[in-house]
Amino acid sequence: MPMRLDRLRGEAAEHYRQQILEHLAQPMHGTKVDAGKVASSLQSHSIWLDCDTGHDDAFAILLAARSPELRLLGISTVYGNAPLENTTRNTCAVLEAIGRRDVPVYPGATGPLQREACFAPGIHGETGLDGTTCLPKPTVPPRTDKGAVEAMFDALSAEPPGTAWLVAVGTLSNVAMLFNRHPELAEHIAGLSVMGGCIGDGFTKAPLGTIDGRQRRGNWTEFAEFNIYSDPEAARFVFSNPTLSRKTTLIPLDLTHQFLATEDVKFGLLFGSQARMRNEPDLSSVSTVRRLFFEVLTFFAKTYAEMFDLRAGPPTHDPLAVAVIFRPDLFYCNSEGAADSSCDERFQLEIVSEGQHGAAVESGEIASHCGQTIAHAVPAGGLGVRIPRGLNDKALWGLIESCLSRTERHIGLEIRGERREASGTQPIRQNVDAGQEDMVSLVRGGNVTLSEFEASTGLMPDIKGPMKDKGGVFLQTNK
Repeated sequence: MPMRLDRLRGEAAEHYRQQILEHLAQPMHGTKVDAGKVASSLQSHSIWLDCDTGHDDAFAILLAARSPELRLLGISTVYGNAPLENTTRNTCAVLEAIGRRDVPVYPGATGPLQREACFAPGIHGETGLDGTTCLPKPTVPPRTDKGAVEAMFDALSAEPPGTAWLVAVGTLSNVAMLFNRHPELAEHIAGLSVMGGCIGDGFTKAPLGTIDGRQRRGNWTEFAEFNIYSDPEAARFVFSNPTLSRKTTLIPLDLTHQFLATEDVKFGLLFGSQARMRNEPDLSSVSTVRRLFFEVLTFFAKTYAEMFDLRAGPPTHDPLAVAVIFRPDLFYCNSEGAADSSCDERFQLEIVSEGQHGAAVESGEIASHCGQTIAHAVPAGGLGVRIPRGLNDKALWGLIESCLSRTERHIGLEIRGERREASGTQPIRQNVDAGQEDMVSLVRGGNVTLSEFEASTGLMPDIKGPMKDKGGVFLQTNK
């Protein structure tokens, strides 16, 4: 009898996982699949995402919610790119757009620990996600049964020790409150991945932009990156935690400015495998979800060109903090594009919290180092924060393209299932739990298609086997 994978735990789950691997390892079209690579693609990481959803956050949500290697436990929102009400609504809308309404969203901090909140309408627009007509109205509201900090703690602490990751791509107010209230969680989690800060001083060769003809280090003030500047006390608290710092990865502007959404990237995401049609576009064949992310990048490119004179394409910061968790091989300790497995640079981070903070600093009328991130190299073998210096941008954009393709398949099957239901026939698929998608793909034509493995490994044509659907995806591995 078919077994429902999302109800399996422990030894039973591992038993069926091994059956899947054995099934996949059978020769197909004369080619035997590398079971080791398939096994690697099946390894999932549980993550919680903390974000202030603007344009680049939308890509972080897409990657977190649609990568088969990840299990998204939930999302907490924080003020930042826009006020909390807007960032929360944007988060729910992006999840709606990519067919992940099942992910719980918890509103968090409305402002910093000690200071007045600042927002970024000049970059992200008044809503925090301006520039697209394709963002749907959310049908699932944010959760109110508990606060964001308790939701984060409950979800992360429920995972086995050393397995779950916390990813923070906004201001660190929620994160600081979490570890202040629950210091024991620092030892429990696998790691913390943060998008924030800027090291400067030639840390990488990435151009950081100019304003009024002057080279800059930060993207919010002359010296500070927005997420760290917004709540420097929170950042200082988080990075000074010795237990947490040794399992923290920082993704600063020095790295994200190597991950540009060029025109080729934008049109590649818009047309997918039909990107060659760029010169003779057939927009009628483009899905709404691809239009959404294309429009998001188009708006983001315009504001970055106007604000920072970065015209090659906007740096798409936030998805990198997600990708580094399950594809660390795509990040390097140098900016020359060469991997070095022996490299294990570590840093102690100092966050400047002294100095003026506010509109006069942000406008450039007053110079202040408040919010600046200073990295001190730790001697070899020491403990500290990891900060990659380089990345494989082509492969990373490929991950995002795969997530868009996966989203299209999911939404297409939802629509076809709804049409069958409306006509009174048996739906192709009902109530597929998102957590199953890292193991088994969606149902096509009454058969199980393991195309998730193809998307994640590039190795696999469709494999089909008998199945039944009674409210979820079932897999029968008997040949």
